[in-house]
Amino acid sequence: QVQLVESGGGLVQPGGSLRLSCAASRSILSINDMGWYRQASGNQRELVADITSGGSTNYADSVKGRFTISRDNAKNTVYLQMNSLKPEDTAVYFCYADIRRTVWDKTAKYWGQGIQVTVSS
Repeated sequence: QVQLVESGGGLVQPGGSLRLSCAASRSILSINDMGWYRQASGNQRELVADITSGGSTNYADSVKGRFTISRDNAKNTVYLQMNSLKPEDTAVYFCYADIRRTVWDKTAKYWGQGIQVTVSS
């Protein structure tokens, strides 16, 4: 079974930066889109950013100009660089990846376990 392992969350002051990472735990055939969602307490999960296998990116309006998504296809890893963080960025962040495990499998969406990001002074 493929697992997505997230790292890099934590507590940061407003205006600070964090870098989230999400890596697939085993070798796989291919990954299409990868991205990040977040869910603040009492809110629905929302898309933060995503990136295609070719490197095209898409961002939520609330994070444009502050967050940057990137990926390393050789490492099956997606990153989220978060700068100029605000208290409203506080949430649990979930990565996802559209993965085809082997030639015998169809592409399926896999999710990370979620990682807490808290922006507070």
